Amino acid sequence: MTTKARLLAFTIDCADPRTLATFYHEVTGMEITYAEDEYAAITDGTTSIYFGRVPEREPAAWPGPGKQFHLDFRVPDVETAVKEYVALGATRPEFQPGVTEEGTRWVVLRDPQGHLFCVCPEAS
Repeated sequence: MTTKARLLAFTIDCADPRTLATFYHEVTGMEITYAEDEYAAITDGTTSIYFGRVPEREPAAWPGPGKQFHLDFRVPDVETAVKEYVALGATRPEFQPGVTEEGTRWVVLRDPQGHLFCVCPEAS
């Protein structure tokens, strides 16, 4: 039997950890627990997102094979959340595989430093 692990944190490489911690604090409501030039962290008390400074990091093309991860967030109203996140500094790429003629299943956004994340409706 394999030892089961519980996710402690997810670390995101970025050029400006403080800025990204503030952005995701606003998006998630997670508390900023550390914010320095080289490293920042947010947490909900159980799971954390860490941000480490890697100044030469380049955002992956979208769509494209260079994307290594993305975060998914559930929200009560996708379009309202997207507008709010764009106002905080996110951008909405043109390619949107979750938006079809039948409606919006999810929206892909880029955070202020180019990482992709999805805004998904709450499960019904």
